[in-house]
Amino acid sequence: MVARAQRSKIRLIAGFGAVGITAALLAGTTSVAAQAAGTPAVVHKAVTAGQKTPAVGVHPHYRLAAHSHQDPSTLFSCQTASPAYCYGPDQIRKAYGVDALGKAGLSGAGRTIVIVDAFSSPTIEADLAAFDQHFALAAPPSFTQVAPDGLTPFDGSDLQVGWSGEITLDVEWAHAIAPKAKIVLVLAKTSNDPDILSATKYAVDHNLGDVISQSFGEAEQCVDPAIESAQHTLFQKATRMGITLLASSGDQGAAQAVCDPNSTAYFKAASSPATDPNVTAVGGTLLNADGVTGKYISETTWNEPSYQAGGGGGFSTIYGTPHYQKSLHLKSRGVPDISYNAGIDTGVLVYWGVLGGDNAGFYIFGGTSAGSPQWAGLVALADQLNHCRLGAINDSLYKLALFKSVYRNEYHDITTGTNTFYGDQTIPGYSAGPGWDPATGLGTPKANVLVPSLAAIG
Repeated sequence: MVARAQRSKIRLIAGFGAVGITAALLAGTTSVAAQAAGTPAVVHKAVTAGQKTPAVGVHPHYRLAAHSHQDPSTLFSCQTASPAYCYGPDQIRKAYGVDALGKAGLSGAGRTIVIVDAFSSPTIEADLAAFDQHFALAAPPSFTQVAPDGLTPFDGSDLQVGWSGEITLDVEWAHAIAPKAKIVLVLAKTSNDPDILSATKYAVDHNLGDVISQSFGEAEQCVDPAIESAQHTLFQKATRMGITLLASSGDQGAAQAVCDPNSTAYFKAASSPATDPNVTAVGGTLLNADGVTGKYISETTWNEPSYQAGGGGGFSTIYGTPHYQKSLHLKSRGVPDISYNAGIDTGVLVYWGVLGGDNAGFYIFGGTSAGSPQWAGLVALADQLNHCRLGAINDSLYKLALFKSVYRNEYHDITTGTNTFYGDQTIPGYSAGPGWDPATGLGTPKANVLVPSLAAIG
């Protein structure tokens, strides 16, 4: 059995008086083009057996923010609303302290971020260029696409369009955090689990970069044991090479889809590959920041029942408590380790051109899939400061949280909310509280302090 993706959301935001459209991106037989022009719909569709779906791929909600000709000097209405419900690079960088690192000369220069995804996006290069132009970002020093097992021709199907959205989010926002880091996009030929593993193995075996971001997952119980074992062995090899591994923790709170691909039911479970002890699992929050200045106001656990969405978290049924979590007195590996903004109604602006014509433009993306590539950007900054790879960072993340005074300086400790899943069934989750918890982990980064500390620990 192969992995299912965590079901993150995209939201395309209405700006300048445009009428919002809510729809399901991968809605069975309903085409994306029809959804863009049609009436609101929410479709619950089981993942096809033998495939992962992209983290942005199942019943996301979206509204158009602006078409391709949006004036770069004009803020989006979702940024100027009170409260703001979308953010651009400047606002996210300010909220999490990344802007201070940039002023100190940290840009990811000399480092390489690897992003693993499936299929392809025929517009990704043009999308990245449009994103950079709008937000006044320089192009990355290099952007390379690698298809180690061959590239599947883009057919415009809902499945491949969904993956193109994930690719766009991952590439643009890794770049937004570490603008001078090189980016290598490694594309699996299909979304079948063995193909994803093969692509990841190629990235590791060929030492393509310093940090690998993975925005997909499934309930541990649904993973073929042979796949899980091979993945774990590969991750051990990667960390020995000094590669940092990141994965999103999931987008249905404490729930995951059941293993039967013909069912739409959920059960309480944690997500693989995030639960692998070699991986840093990235959970989700709802960020409240000024949509213009980016000034940080507050955060709570990501939970948006209207979208059946929330930050993944819980406990492994495969892996025991890793040494870096021993002080927490857990019964097994707990996730997430850290978190990042993941809200659908507090999402990030992305330029996405695959839909073409009037449907090309700026969209808002949410989900823990937004956090993994941005944390990869933070790792690239720390690698630059350290003048070498950090490798596995969980030891360092937890050491910095041992002393309350240090912890308060390094992290935003998220102490409110739960990751209970509210869908057709309710799956009780976990509450956030002081320190680490299985709703938001250690919290979100005060990057201007945390990144230098990670580099210092090395």
